[in-house]
Amino acid sequence: MAEFARLQLAVLLLGTFLLTVLLVPMTPTFWGLLAVQASCLVYQAWWIVPYTRLFPVEVKPARPDDPGRRLRIVTANVLTTNRNAAGLIGLVETHRPDILVTLESDAWWQNQLAPLERDYPHTIRHPLDNRYGMHVYSALPLSECETTFLVEPGVPSMHALVTLRSGQSVRVHFLHPAPPSPTENAESSERDAELIVVARSVAQADGPVVVTGDLNDVAWSATTRLFRKISGLLDPRVGRGMFNTFHARHWYLRWPLDHLFHSAHFTLRHVERLPAFGSDHFPLLSELALEPVRGAPQGALEADADDRAWAREIASAEAVTPDDVPSPGEATRRAVSPLDRRGRAGLQLVERTDDLGPAARIRRVAQLPIATSPLRRSSAKTSHRDSVPPLPAPPATTPPARGRHSSAARAT
Repeated sequence: MAEFARLQLAVLLLGTFLLTVLLVPMTPTFWGLLAVQASCLVYQAWWIVPYTRLFPVEVKPARPDDPGRRLRIVTANVLTTNRNAAGLIGLVETHRPDILVTLESDAWWQNQLAPLERDYPHTIRHPLDNRYGMHVYSALPLSECETTFLVEPGVPSMHALVTLRSGQSVRVHFLHPAPPSPTENAESSERDAELIVVARSVAQADGPVVVTGDLNDVAWSATTRLFRKISGLLDPRVGRGMFNTFHARHWYLRWPLDHLFHSAHFTLRHVERLPAFGSDHFPLLSELALEPVRGAPQGALEADADDRAWAREIASAEAVTPDDVPSPGEATRRAVSPLDRRGRAGLQLVERTDDLGPAARIRRVAQLPIATSPLRRSSAKTSHRDSVPPLPAPPATTPPARGRHSSAARAT
């Protein structure tokens, strides 16, 4: 909790510092007290100042660009018991995102948001009544869609490849790990493991990547910083603001729990916290521009040996590996790339065959003798891709088991 409340602690420390200056006589005790308060204030500020305009931006502002290379996403934790679906639909109609991802959405929310499918025909749906249901509504084509339960049964994540209007593909991951709480997990190990294993997976990606969702962690936490270091992804809020999304009903207790991170292929057009619609979270609107050349020099946080060791320890504690994370689009990219992102020479020649069975098959045709980076091992567990005709998604009352599972996905 103290890590969440760094802003509130900083405000309290600043207040006590000013009261000390005004009310305490200038004795040796006075100066000692000021020194302690100032030290504590500087420590708290070190964590939160990057999320103010006092700090340089991490992501470059986009230049006038091709509208077809833009990606506009709204991330919204709807709060399962909230009944103001019309409020969210109104925000979608006003701001016209390319993708809407909803968290905590159950069968009731799925039914209420069904009218959106006229404009957002590409969907991934997994309603749950345990506050971990998730839905994706996209105006852009989705492929290689998978719903997985990486760490905990009943806590899904969604993974897909989205095709921009310009034809480029972007790997997207939608997450909502469970928080540490008296009623759920006594510690944060499950949440941390999900974040870190996704970070380790996307660190190997060759193409554009976006990760978004309610991560149940603040932007400045040690775990979120580790996620950024391991993944190499950028945070568009750095140097621009905190964009606190929780708690919508208590202005004095607000933290940035909803996030969007992206690879250096993107620059930022716009980021905004949208108005409340009855949930305890505000929606987060982010608009990116795919500008790989301009974005390339952007500097992400870098991991050192200790960071990598800590990340392995976190993932090992929950027995989860990067191979458990779907990597949409990566098999095709690696198949035609003569050099992997770590600079090791090698070439894989493959033939991709898609059928209407449980999973797309990749058959290796030839491999040059110098190859040192084979295609990543896939999980033995398979899932239906979005090439499978959609089935109705009934309310899920029993949390699914951990692993990969088919999702009601439609991409027409």
